Amino acid sequence: MIVSWNWLKQYVPLTMPVEELQRRLMMAGLNHEGTEEVGGDLAIDLEVTSNRPDCLGHLGIAREVSVLWGSTLTIPPAQPPEGKTPVDELVKVRVDCPDLCYRYTARVIRGVKIGPSPSWMVRRLDTLGITAVNNVVDISNYVLMECGQPLHTFDFARLGGREIIVRRPQPGEAIEAIDHKTYPLGPDTCVIADARDPVAIGGVMGGAQTEISEKTTDVLIEAADFDPISIRNTARTLNLHSDSSYRFERRVDTENLDWASRRCCELILELAGGELAAGVVDVGSSAARREPIVLRLAQLKRVLGIEVPPQRVREILVALGNEEIRQDRETIEVRPPSWRRDLGREIDLVEEVARIHGYDEIPEDVGVPMVPSARRREDRVVEKARQVLTAVGFDEAVTSSMVEERMAGVFSPWTDAAPLRSLTAALRGADRLRTSLVPSLLMARRANEALANVEIELFEIARVYLPRKKLPDEQPMLCLTSGRDYLAVRGVIEGVVASLCPAVRLEATDGGLELLDPAQSCKLLLDGELLGYVGRLTDAGLGQFELRAPATVAEVKLSLLFRAAQLVPRHVPQPPYPALTRDLNLVVDEAIRFADVAATVQANCGKFFEDLAYIDTYRDPQRLGPGKKSLLLSITLRSKDGTMTNQQADELRDQIVAACGAQHGAELR
Repeated sequence: MIVSWNWLKQYVPLTMPVEELQRRLMMAGLNHEGTEEVGGDLAIDLEVTSNRPDCLGHLGIAREVSVLWGSTLTIPPAQPPEGKTPVDELVKVRVDCPDLCYRYTARVIRGVKIGPSPSWMVRRLDTLGITAVNNVVDISNYVLMECGQPLHTFDFARLGGREIIVRRPQPGEAIEAIDHKTYPLGPDTCVIADARDPVAIGGVMGGAQTEISEKTTDVLIEAADFDPISIRNTARTLNLHSDSSYRFERRVDTENLDWASRRCCELILELAGGELAAGVVDVGSSAARREPIVLRLAQLKRVLGIEVPPQRVREILVALGNEEIRQDRETIEVRPPSWRRDLGREIDLVEEVARIHGYDEIPEDVGVPMVPSARRREDRVVEKARQVLTAVGFDEAVTSSMVEERMAGVFSPWTDAAPLRSLTAALRGADRLRTSLVPSLLMARRANEALANVEIELFEIARVYLPRKKLPDEQPMLCLTSGRDYLAVRGVIEGVVASLCPAVRLEATDGGLELLDPAQSCKLLLDGELLGYVGRLTDAGLGQFELRAPATVAEVKLSLLFRAAQLVPRHVPQPPYPALTRDLNLVVDEAIRFADVAATVQANCGKFFEDLAYIDTYRDPQRLGPGKKSLLLSITLRSKDGTMTNQQADELRDQIVAACGAQHGAELR
């Protein structure tokens, strides 16, 4: 927000140096970005946070200055003289979409004379970087920058049927805006129309058809309050941002609409002449009256660490526009003003007292009671999983929770129900809440392939939304996609589980998912409960996502890991005795799974088992026979009681081979 020093002096005395004004406003929450001299005036650039739309006008800044220095705030009364013709005999207003337009007011001035604005107004607008157009247009911009309420002026004679209809657009409808570009109107856009056509994009920009020109003699002044989400979506969809949309996105003060309208009419009558029709057409309603807030004076000492006199607290809150309801020795109850929507809790009032009383009044060594905070168990588990994945070369991705309908059901292992549909698409066509993270990551993989990225190792930690009768079941998931083979990706998931749950048993069984290769996929069980899936995409799966290179995916439930994780490090004594390794090359039927063989090996090693590593699978029908394969694995053995001999290791190896032969028909190659 750029503020004119000379303009600001109209509302509040500025007896302080500009440097002091900048410093005090910065300490009160309006960060100073810079000051520039423009034509004998000072343009002061202040950063206004999104929760303070009341400071997006000179009056809002002046109110802050008046409170900080205890000076008088002067607000123009805005009492334009009215003629005898009632305004409702000249124009009708109808709001067909009250969810998009909360309130709409209209006034009419007839007999204006369009011409250049006076030099004082041109200079003030120029300080803010606004180019003067003509007196009526400049006045609407002037009032916008004065109080923060956007206005729009229509050439009344060019309104078809002398009627304003606030509605949604009709299918295929478009409008030529005052920038002389044509914009298509989406179904949730708020349109200001006459009896025939759209004449403005509500809250964003006016239309060229009814813009003020040299031939204009009658003017309709619009002051309205629009739904902020609708304005934000419209501005982003059309890539059409304006000073008006910026303020409507952050909410305007509905109680200020009539003042802004009257102020605009007052200036038009003064600078362009004409006659104001009596009354105002006002459709809609003001915001509900704010609920009062009780501030316990003891909270100031507890939170800030200093005593603030009760009378000083009252002065600050009342000066900021709060309505005092009652005060006693321990509390003060106030009702926040309509322009301060950010005030809703007791702690908000504590902050107001602190920033106006002065943060520099709080000593650096003041004692403030603090309660130590701790991260949630879920956050610690996620952080540990993230560390493991980044350590093995994965990059974290963040994708939209909404996907296109054609992608929503491609991979849905957690539910058979149709995905939930949102009435508002997050992206073009993306209106389904995803039931799996896999499609989102595979689409990210496709985008990376299109950019010729060589390494595409991605993971995402996010929620999926499984349909239920009422609200969806939001399940946190860990998903990854990789160019590595199935066993490597399964090893990554096993590494994540081992880092979190070292004592929990992880099993692999047949996967049975259509998108994954049956020979290179599995279902993972954590202590017998379904944890997730790992698998290589089939050729058909690659085709569905238009992927050129092989890809492997994995998706696991984080809720199971939250429950089973062992987050307190435990000391494990290092074994003092050396280990021995034995390699086995077992010939088995093609249908035998390595996981089953590994379980048999571990069971027969007993207390001497330390580790089992898969090395390779070899197939040769001529040497091994048809339907046969050779599994090469390495076993690490160690005794905790003494040094293991080669004879003991060989005996264990023979025992393992015999057990594998009995249970799986394996033969030692």
